[in-house]
Amino acid sequence: MTNGFLIDMDGVIYRGSELIPGARQFIVELLERDIPFLFLTNNSQRTRRDVATKLCRMGIPIEEKHVFTCAMATARFLARQLPGGTAFVIGESGLLQALHHNGYSIVDSNPDYVVVGEGRTLSFELVERAVQLILGGAKLIATNLDPNCPTQNGTRPGCGAVVALLEKATGVKAFSVGKPSPVMMRAARKELGLEAANTIMIGDTMETDILGGVQMGYRTILVLSGSTRREDLNDYAFRPDVVVNSLADLLTPDEGLRNVLACPASLDGWPSTTSVVA
Repeated sequence: MTNGFLIDMDGVIYRGSELIPGARQFIVELLERDIPFLFLTNNSQRTRRDVATKLCRMGIPIEEKHVFTCAMATARFLARQLPGGTAFVIGESGLLQALHHNGYSIVDSNPDYVVVGEGRTLSFELVERAVQLILGGAKLIATNLDPNCPTQNGTRPGCGAVVALLEKATGVKAFSVGKPSPVMMRAARKELGLEAANTIMIGDTMETDILGGVQMGYRTILVLSGSTRREDLNDYAFRPDVVVNSLADLLTPDEGLRNVLACPASLDGWPSTTSVVA
């Protein structure tokens, strides 16, 4: 069976508004060779259509079907847990649309769940209401636990920061669905119709992309074009299978590295993290 790819975006495909060298060529090769892939994002703000449009405008010629968000994973998870349920939401259109698409109603009182995602419209009034609802029995769900989000204007608090506030105020632990949760990692693999042995996770973050892949038994490729530095690897008990500077290194054989597109069915023969592509 052909391998398929789960690919993080920020730090792998682009930084800010700039494409990372090699990213477009890598995706074009996947499309031309009909190799399955999904972009995975822990940002619940945008719908999959919005994300696809953003990437297309940056020169990555993909469709909606190539995008899988933590909002989608969260909504599908809740629909399986409690079909036709209700939710009080701290978040924006991507999360709201995903919940509606999966049969959920958004309510202000007596919800089954309080669901927290990214957003720029957070107010203390929303937080106070969420606390009251959680203490009243609503289950606390996080689309992800990322503590912050990189933006063009710098770093801002992420979903995890808001969730931590609610957990502290209520004493209730949130259930998180986004990366590295196996809920999202498994759902994305099944979306591609792949087995774990044929799934390769490409990301720039050890705590989410690589950890999630390792826990699921996927092969993992860490790119150093984002948040993780080479020296950071010594801080972790787990390791990626391959470390490269950027996606461009996967297009040109180097130091025995096989071209991933010329041999899509195997990563055998690729350098381990003890022989990192320089």
